[in-house]
Amino acid sequence: MAVGIEATIEDLYKVEGKAELVGGEIVHMSPTGGMPGFAALEIVVSLRLYAKQHGGCAYGDNVGFLVELPGRNSFCPDGAYYKGPRAGMKFLPQAPDFAVEVRSEGDYGSAEERKMAAKRADYFAAGTKVVWDVDLLGEDTVRVYRASAPDQPTIYRRGETAEAEPAVPGWLFPVDDLFQ
Repeated sequence: MAVGIEATIEDLYKVEGKAELVGGEIVHMSPTGGMPGFAALEIVVSLRLYAKQHGGCAYGDNVGFLVELPGRNSFCPDGAYYKGPRAGMKFLPQAPDFAVEVRSEGDYGSAEERKMAAKRADYFAAGTKVVWDVDLLGEDTVRVYRASAPDQPTIYRRGETAEAEPAVPGWLFPVDDLFQ
């Protein structure tokens, strides 16, 4: 793309691999490792079972959700639960109800923490009710952020059972299932 020209959703459709449209630019996301990939899949499989009984739909990695925010036009979470309208082969037309972000090797440090906090704020501004920050290396393994209290996460550790209220009512996920 030429300098000074903002990328569009149509440009995003042409990208190979995982990416988001942020600040008028295509932001590529590198592939993840085994642990984060396993954890994201475990969460999505559990959400899929929930969705089959309660409605909605579970989505895995690399699914685009369109939003209209200043500085952001899409999300591509590691996992999601969504009750909005479908879009066939196109990106989903609105933010997920629940988004899962599983940290990869490069998602640590103060600069990355600021980026993740800004992305959570964007999720909430777009209508997402709950965002999970899954940290497989830390003691606080699952941080559950809610739109109603975005700076006060509920923390779940190994041996505990996490939830995503009110976005996924009654759904429970054992934190130990994130690990092989």
